[in-house]
Amino acid sequence: MSGPTPNPILQAAAIPYRMENGSPRFCLITSTSKGNWGFPKGIIDPGETAEETALKESAEEAGLGGKIVGGPLGGFIYHKWGTSLEVIVFLMQVSAVANHWDEMELRNRTWCSESETRNALGRNEYLPLLDAALKRISG
Repeated sequence: MSGPTPNPILQAAAIPYRMENGSPRFCLITSTSKGNWGFPKGIIDPGETAEETALKESAEEAGLGGKIVGGPLGGFIYHKWGTSLEVIVFLMQVSAVANHWDEMELRNRTWCSESETRNALGRNEYLPLLDAALKRISG
């Protein structure tokens, strides 16, 4: 079957950032399948809000704590597992970075400047959302 499925699986992602010397640094993690760099994301479980999922995935996948800043930055749809997945993306201001976290054996974590983030991202769908994040950060 080709084309989008009628009921995409909903996911939430966070674009985690912290300020260093007046400039935002973004946290990227590797995917478990191909090792591509991206942002923490996961399926929204029943009874959980998209914001709660974005924060939970950031903690599990990257060892990050913090808060969601504003509403969704936007989203995108991609295809995996023979179905469509719709991702809602939030900006996350990071206030805590753990030395040990759930998926540290499965993923790498790094902090990048804006340009490093653009070059490293494995998914082009994130680029306009990164632009929206930067606009929100700069106020």
